[in-house]
Order: sequence, then C-alpha cells, then structure tokens
Amino acid sequence: MPTTQKSLLKRTVDLLKGKEETPPMIKLTDVHKSFGKKVVLNGVNLEVQRGESVVIIGGSGTGKSVTLKCILGLLKPEKGSIIVDGTEVSDASAKVHEQINSKIGMLFQGAALFDSMSVWENVAFGLMQGKKMSRKEAYHIAIEKLAQVGLGEDVAHLDPADLSGGMKKRVGLARAIASSPDIIFFDEPTTGLDPIMSDIINELIVSCVKKLGATALTITHDMASARKIADKIAMLYDGKIIWVGTVKEIEKTKNPYVRQFIAGSANGPIQMAVKADE
Repeated sequence: MPTTQKSLLKRTVDLLKGKEETPPMIKLTDVHKSFGKKVVLNGVNLEVQRGESVVIIGGSGTGKSVTLKCILGLLKPEKGSIIVDGTEVSDASAKVHEQINSKIGMLFQGAALFDSMSVWENVAFGLMQGKKMSRKEAYHIAIEKLAQVGLGEDVAHLDPADLSGGMKKRVGLARAIASSPDIIFFDEPTTGLDPIMSDIINELIVSCVKKLGATALTITHDMASARKIADKIAMLYDGKIIWVGTVKEIEKTKNPYVRQFIAGSANGPIQMAVKADE
C-alpha cells in the first residue's frame, strides 16, 4: 500500500478511536526577548490546548506581561516561534497580526476602559470599530454581554468614572467576550480587588470561558485566582517556564521555586537568586 494511503488509513483509524491529535491553540517554542542587556524571556516553551485554561504565575518583573505582548505582536521576540491557531506570528506582518488578534478578547489589568465612552460603548468598541457593526446591533450585544457578567441595562449608560473597581472589571470582561472570541487573555484579572470581589470575578471568568468554549491564557501572581480558573498552571521564573502541571499537581510538587511562590514565603531559592543579583 502506498505511503499516502497508509497515512490516510492510520488517520481514519485514529479518528475513529478518538486519538487524532489536535494542534495546540497557542504554542511558544524557545522564545527570547531582551531589553538592552536585560534578558526577560530566555527560552520560553509553552503549549495551550484548544479549550484549555492555562494560568502563568510568577513574581513581578518575571516576564508574564512580555509573554502576552509577544503573542499579540506588540513586542517582537529576538528568537523563537509563536504559533497561534496554526499561524506563525513571531515575525508576522501587521496584517496577519490583525487577522489573528480579531480572534482574541482581552481583559486588561485595571480594565482599561475609555473614559470618554459610556459603559455600553466600551463593551461594543471592538464590534463597532473592528467588525464595523451598526450601533444598534452592537448595543444589543453589549447589553447581552453585560447581563452575562451580572450588570443590568441601567449600568450601560453610565460613565466608567461612576463605576467601582469590581464593576469596571466586569465591564472589561464583558468587552473581552463581546465578539465571542476563540481566545481570551486575562492580565492580572483580580489586581486591586478585595477577596470577595476577586472570587466573583474568578467565577465569572470560568463561566464565560466555558460558555464560549474559548481557550484562555491568564497571567497572575494571585494563587487563589490561579487555582480557581486554571486547568493547567505554568510558572515563569528567570526567563523560562520552570514547571507546568494541574492545580492538584501544584499542591503536591516538590519544586522549591514553586513551593516558595505558592506559600508566599520570603525564604527560599527565589530570594537567594535575588540576593545574588544585588
């Protein structure tokens, strides 16, 4: 039997057995990024499967935000491969990034709402500007998405300045899911919130991601948030992913860097590494 026929037969058998491998939605391979002499990413490797929620944890300045910016094309890595939904984006053109980013929703740290727009206009911004949707149609979708995050139509006409921190996060989440994206990024989603509101936001993230069937990538240093929303947790330290595992596995890991981070301890190898740099 010719090789092509054998390959086709094997794929058919694998499909019938449920063994067909689906490529990751996001794949980073040996990604490097520096700013002058400061090395931030030093060979990052990470895979996020379709429909999976992955949380990158790590201390401030470890490169979590830089990783997101490289995926989005806001920063260009010096070396490595970044594949999003089958497309190489590490050195892609602005047009390709625009096409890929149209599949992505994002909840920014601090929500990043436009002060000059009403709440509903913030939620519908991508629909009207990116998808050229009419204001009337975009308004109805904005109201629907606000309802999904627990906000009524009365909130839609308020200005962002009238909102509490928790409400701003909800509006930011509504904007992130407004276009029903395939991928959602969450940048420190619970920063600045009290523990109760943080848990509410975490619950909303889980429900919204599941309802969309989206792939989620979150960066945070909040372990309560990570435990709540992650299928898989990856720790970024010293420019590399040093550990990947499930929420259950992270509680049992003996990796000293991970153990110190999740315990919030001042003593351990992370402190020793900092002292060595001083």
